[in-house]
Amino acid sequence: MNERRLIDIEKLLNIGISLSTEKDPNRLLLTILEAAMDITHCDGGTLYILNENALTFKIMITRSMNIHKGGDGENIDLPPVELCPENVCARAALEYGLINVPDVYNDPRFDFSGPRNYDAITGYKTTSMLVVPMQDDQGQVIGVLQLINAKDKQGSTTAFEPALQSVVLSLASQAAIRLTNMNYSVEIIDLLNSFVRVMSVAIDARSPYNANHTRNMARYGEHFLQWLLASGNPWQFTEGEKHQFLMSVWLHDVGKLVIPLEIMDKESRLGTALIHVEHRFQIIGYLNRIALLNGKLTSEEYTEQSNRLEHAKTLIAKVNTVGFLSDELLAQVDALAKHSYEDENGEVHPWLTPDEHHSLSVRKGTLTQEERSIMESHVVLTKKLLDEMKFSRSYAYVPTWAAAHHEFLNGKGYPLGLKGEEIPREVRLLTILDIFDALTARDRPYKPGMPIEKTLQILGEMAQQGQIDGEILALFIQSRAWE
Repeated sequence: MNERRLIDIEKLLNIGISLSTEKDPNRLLLTILEAAMDITHCDGGTLYILNENALTFKIMITRSMNIHKGGDGENIDLPPVELCPENVCARAALEYGLINVPDVYNDPRFDFSGPRNYDAITGYKTTSMLVVPMQDDQGQVIGVLQLINAKDKQGSTTAFEPALQSVVLSLASQAAIRLTNMNYSVEIIDLLNSFVRVMSVAIDARSPYNANHTRNMARYGEHFLQWLLASGNPWQFTEGEKHQFLMSVWLHDVGKLVIPLEIMDKESRLGTALIHVEHRFQIIGYLNRIALLNGKLTSEEYTEQSNRLEHAKTLIAKVNTVGFLSDELLAQVDALAKHSYEDENGEVHPWLTPDEHHSLSVRKGTLTQEERSIMESHVVLTKKLLDEMKFSRSYAYVPTWAAAHHEFLNGKGYPLGLKGEEIPREVRLLTILDIFDALTARDRPYKPGMPIEKTLQILGEMAQQGQIDGEILALFIQSRAWE
């Protein structure tokens, strides 16, 4: 075996490695064409991609004229080649066969007016051609390699060696399969991304503010990662890590799909129970009026009862929506819960049911402890739902990261009470994004949005208390990702 053949075998092995490791489609196509040119020792080559009913120019190389077009993904401004059998590259695609042309000027099988016109304009001399279809593992042609002007050891143009045809055909087939698999990967990622968008739309349909929350967090996250890259910070995300993190952001609240709306969108302490309280007080007012008419109440007693009822209504309206329940207000609620009335049958009923009293006694926010536990279970449900999905290795951490965004560094978060190094940096960042948007959001039904300065102050206090990562918070503030 001569030295040139040994070099060709080594090139072929290296090409196989390149095809298996290359991630960029444009680089892969360039590798394919250059490899085919190296193996056949030719001067020029064109790679076409089949697009509907035509072959589109993807890459063009003529080494002797220093022409390189399309290798970095830019479009080549040439009309596509129609799939007519008169065109040699189209024939190779149509008939799924390799075509070896020793001399284009003396081959009546094809219309070579294009190469001849090119030669007349540029002074180039097109002589030999090897045209190879690129077939995937299903036998479908996805493109064509057109190699031009093979060279012998002395550098003279010669015909392409028949012995190399099977090698080039094998290379084209491997490359087509690799390119098809890359396209499959892109399609799978697109499918996954569209699933995420569907989940967001589903949440939006149930609770519009929550979908805004997720979109805001994704925007902050993208801006922050862009800032990390631009600032040259040592903490950098690879492209794969970036996609995995943002996927976790998009899916972090998917568990809320199964949280009852009366809890998730509860605007006040009583929520939908308020209408029952109002109806009961209306009945009490009617009963007092009947008692007055029947002589069971004097005018003074009726006035006193009416004033007490109005005071109760005013108290409930205030307590129902106040941000924080003071000791004074709580005492008044407890006193109100001891009031009772007698219906027309002589049965005694409390002004407030035990559940209503419990709801109105919530110190901060609108949820009782039982409701809050249900609400907090959304992270467990998020993990459970995402564990049912078969994420690829590139997205393996998505279920874990998405479900851990309520864990605090001091171990006082939920659901697992993770702390310190048990919480990955990506989750610490996700937690900061989540809290930031929750505090600043102006579309929540149960609270007004906070200004940025107040929000950052609260986040700073949480960092001092050991709840969130102060270093990541400092980076987030520097990035001003919300802008």
